[in-house]
Amino acid sequence: MHEMALRGDILQLVENDARSRNFKQVDKVELIVGDLSNAMPDALEMAFDVFRARGLGMLSEGAQLVIHKEAARSKCVICGHEYTPDRRLSICPECALPSGRLIAGETFKVQSYEGS
Repeated sequence: MHEMALRGDILQLVENDARSRNFKQVDKVELIVGDLSNAMPDALEMAFDVFRARGLGMLSEGAQLVIHKEAARSKCVICGHEYTPDRRLSICPECALPSGRLIAGETFKVQSYEGS
């Protein structure tokens, strides 16, 4: 489960920034996770709970993880039709050509964090 490693990397990024701002603890982390980002929100939540329960890093006892899901969107480079793909490489439902370019849904980033 690479979500544990991802969670660790995310927390390290947040903690580095929080320390530079003289935070003592982190109470909330907000992520944007795209449908096609290869990160599973449920597994990220479980990993977050493990880190919080073990008292790892700067997470407060009541720290929250908020995940904002980003829907996948593709745009056909031939006909310009926008649609919701079910995978990275997709066939345009309008012109039936494999010419869809993913324009949303791959994001995996920290949107914000809160602490004191």
